[in-house]
Amino acid sequence: MKHSMNQQTRRGRGPARRIGRTLAFVLPVVLVLSGTLAVTRVNWSGNSTDPVLTAADTSVGSPQVAKRAPQDVLRDKLLTELQEEDPGVALTHLQQAVNGRPSLAKHCASIARALGQAAVRVYGPTRAQSYARPVCDTAFATGVAAAHN
Repeated sequence: MKHSMNQQTRRGRGPARRIGRTLAFVLPVVLVLSGTLAVTRVNWSGNSTDPVLTAADTSVGSPQVAKRAPQDVLRDKLLTELQEEDPGVALTHLQQAVNGRPSLAKHCASIARALGQAAVRVYGPTRAQSYARPVCDTAFATGVAAAHN
């Protein structure tokens, strides 16, 4: 009798084995169902006043950020860098942003002009002009000249 019990235990037909097999079957089913329910709970259209987050909702914590265009966010960031660092750093980051996101290229000149005008206010016309470089053609230098006149 002892021999038959050892064989039964070795084969793993005990209650732990049955629970493991049940979990191996039930757990994936539960995960798939909960994932499906989570996806159906998201408002994919983005046109809801429901407190459930929409799939494209990036404004969690700051509702003003979602309304601002990427070029406006970039311009404000670069103007802050210009004041905290120098116009050269801001121009380098502008060029990197345009290279990384080509859709910003059409806004490059206006951002560079705004940087040129801000540089004159912070550094004066002569020092601001010393930072000019061919980022977005000559838009930075144009901004410096416009602010100086």
